[in-house]
Amino acid sequence: MNSKPIILFDGICNLCDGAVQFVIKHDREGKFLFAALQSEAGQALLKEYGLPGENFNSFILLQDEKIYNKSTAALKVVRQIKGAWSCLYIFIIVPTFIRDAVYNWIAQNRYKWFGKKDRCMMPTPELQARFL
Repeated sequence: MNSKPIILFDGICNLCDGAVQFVIKHDREGKFLFAALQSEAGQALLKEYGLPGENFNSFILLQDEKIYNKSTAALKVVRQIKGAWSCLYIFIIVPTFIRDAVYNWIAQNRYKWFGKKDRCMMPTPELQARFL
């Protein structure tokens, strides 16, 4: 596995794309790598870690040979970016079942609220190296 943390995301979801753009903007050191769940690289990683290859309702962080998903993944990512955003990690004290219930509600409505694309985003040439 790559030594850098990898974020797996729903590549056609506008909310998810916005989250990736947010991380890219605040991760100036280029710590994170990205792969759409629908991509060949994303599907290979899902298979490698024994994760389902057809459920795209989860934001997944692969880091230090561990798998984090849903709200825990999002909080682990935000903790590692620069600025005051890392303070949001305080929500890790909220029990997972409560955090994930909110996460699941948003995930179930994300296409209705934020829309979706016909295909996964294509990274700019400058960002290509950060996408698997």
